[in-house]
Amino acid sequence: MHRLRLLPLAVAALLAVTPFAHAATGSVVVSQVFAGGGNSGAPYANDFVELLNRSGTAVDVSGWTVQYAPATSTSWQATTLSGSIQPGHYYLVQLASSAAVGASLPAPDATGTTNLANTGGKIALVHDGTALACGATAGSCSAVSSVEDLVGYGGASDYEGSGPAPALSATTALARDASGCTDTGVNEADFATA
Repeated sequence: MHRLRLLPLAVAALLAVTPFAHAATGSVVVSQVFAGGGNSGAPYANDFVELLNRSGTAVDVSGWTVQYAPATSTSWQATTLSGSIQPGHYYLVQLASSAAVGASLPAPDATGTTNLANTGGKIALVHDGTALACGATAGSCSAVSSVEDLVGYGGASDYEGSGPAPALSATTALARDASGCTDTGVNEADFATA
């Protein structure tokens, strides 16, 4: 699997790959989220979620899901994953497109039909295919044992830590600090828009 260079080169240079020595809670994390796929002015035609295996061993994600719920909803849509993510590698989950605007993504590792919202939502990496039912209040999904990672952004009602990551636009993505390596368990501190 390859590292996506979906951020502008100047930003990508700032997020150059660093050693996997940052605080960590899980071996696989959400490293990027883009919700403007196909929107007017969007650089890419599809929404996407990118994962990173920060561990030193391959992780089999067969049967795992990337799940999404709108900002205050507890209704989740799931995209099933398959295969393994090698140590230090990224895994691209291509999602819906609003229109034929923007460039095509690199070949994805998984595809789904979920349409992410720019203004806010919740992304969960889950160890199974069962749709979550949490998310109405802060910390409710983090308490679910099958949740490997959770990112709440914008107006999300649930997130890791003291607050959600920033909202997105048609031209910005959420990027986890240090090319995906930083995981302090606080979404508003671990992510920035780029």
